[in-house]
Amino acid sequence: MKIVRPLFVATLFAVALPASARKSCEELQTEIDARIKANGVPAYTLSTIDAADEAGAEGKIVGSCDGGSKRIVYVRGAAPAATSAADAAAAPSG
Repeated sequence: MKIVRPLFVATLFAVALPASARKSCEELQTEIDARIKANGVPAYTLSTIDAADEAGAEGKIVGSCDGGSKRIVYVRGAAPAATSAADAAAAPSG
Protein backbone atom coordinates (compact mmCIF):
# COMPACT_ATOMS: atom_id res chain seq x y z
CA MET A 1 0.00 0.00 0.00
CA LYS A 2 2.98 2.33 0.42
CA ILE A 3 3.41 2.50 -3.36
CA VAL A 4 -0.22 3.47 -3.95
CA ARG A 5 0.03 6.92 -2.30
CA PRO A 6 3.05 8.17 -4.35
CA LEU A 7 1.46 6.78 -7.49
CA PHE A 8 -1.76 8.65 -6.70
CA VAL A 9 0.14 11.91 -6.09
CA ALA A 10 2.09 11.51 -9.33
CA THR A 11 -1.13 10.91 -11.25
CA LEU A 12 -2.72 13.96 -9.65
CA PHE A 13 0.18 16.18 -10.76
CA ALA A 14 0.09 14.70 -14.26
CA VAL A 15 -3.58 15.66 -14.57
CA ALA A 16 -3.23 19.09 -12.92
CA LEU A 17 -0.28 20.38 -14.96
CA PRO A 18 -2.02 20.31 -18.36
CA ALA A 19 -4.96 22.17 -16.81
CA SER A 20 -2.69 25.09 -15.92
CA ALA A 21 -1.39 25.21 -19.49
CA ARG A 22 -4.94 25.84 -20.71
CA LYS A 23 -5.32 29.00 -18.61
CA SER A 24 -5.07 32.39 -20.23
CA CYS A 25 -1.75 34.10 -19.65
CA GLU A 26 -3.39 37.03 -17.89
CA GLU A 27 -5.21 34.76 -15.44
CA LEU A 28 -2.14 32.66 -14.64
CA GLN A 29 0.13 35.70 -14.37
CA THR A 30 -2.30 37.28 -11.89
CA GLU A 31 -2.27 34.12 -9.76
CA ILE A 32 1.53 33.93 -9.80
CA ASP A 33 1.79 37.65 -9.01
CA ALA A 34 -0.42 37.17 -5.93
CA ARG A 35 1.73 34.27 -4.69
CA ILE A 36 4.95 36.25 -5.11
CA LYS A 37 3.49 39.26 -3.28
CA ALA A 38 2.27 36.96 -0.49
CA ASN A 39 5.87 35.77 -0.07
CA GLY A 40 6.95 39.38 0.47
CA VAL A 41 9.15 39.80 -2.60
CA PRO A 42 9.54 43.59 -3.00
CA ALA A 43 10.95 43.85 -6.53
CA TYR A 44 10.40 41.47 -9.45
CA THR A 45 9.21 41.25 -13.02
CA LEU A 46 6.81 38.79 -14.60
CA SER A 47 6.76 38.63 -18.38
CA THR A 48 5.17 36.40 -21.01
CA ILE A 49 7.27 34.96 -23.84
CA ASP A 50 6.66 32.50 -26.66
CA ALA A 51 7.50 28.91 -25.81
CA ALA A 52 10.01 28.87 -28.68
CA ASP A 53 11.99 31.62 -26.90
CA GLU A 54 12.19 29.68 -23.62
CA ALA A 55 15.86 28.69 -24.08
CA GLY A 56 16.97 32.32 -24.24
CA ALA A 57 14.80 33.52 -21.37
CA GLU A 58 16.54 35.56 -18.70
CA GLY A 59 14.93 34.42 -15.48
CA LYS A 60 13.00 31.43 -14.22
CA ILE A 61 10.08 29.87 -16.10
CA VAL A 62 7.25 29.82 -13.55
CA GLY A 63 4.26 29.00 -15.71
CA SER A 64 2.88 27.83 -19.03
CA CYS A 65 -0.26 29.28 -20.56
CA ASP A 66 -2.34 29.58 -23.73
CA GLY A 67 -2.28 25.85 -24.33
CA GLY A 68 1.46 25.62 -23.74
CA SER A 69 2.34 28.13 -26.48
CA LYS A 70 3.62 30.74 -24.00
CA ARG A 71 5.71 30.80 -20.82
CA ILE A 72 5.68 33.16 -17.84
CA VAL A 73 9.16 34.27 -16.77
CA TYR A 74 10.04 35.52 -13.28
CA VAL A 75 13.03 37.76 -12.57
CA ARG A 76 13.61 38.70 -8.94
CA GLY A 77 14.86 42.17 -8.11
CA ALA A 78 14.56 43.38 -11.69
CA ALA A 79 11.93 46.07 -11.20
CA PRO A 80 9.19 47.14 -8.80
CA ALA A 81 6.17 44.83 -8.89
CA ALA A 82 4.01 47.66 -10.27
CA THR A 83 6.01 47.59 -13.51
CA SER A 84 5.38 43.99 -14.48
CA ALA A 85 5.04 43.19 -18.17
CA ALA A 86 1.24 43.33 -18.02
CA ASP A 87 1.30 46.74 -16.35
CA ALA A 88 3.94 48.07 -18.73
CA ALA A 89 1.89 46.98 -21.75
CA ALA A 90 -1.21 48.71 -20.33
CA ALA A 91 0.59 51.98 -19.50
CA PRO A 92 0.17 54.78 -22.02
CA SER A 93 3.33 55.70 -23.86
CA GLY A 94 3.92 59.33 -24.30
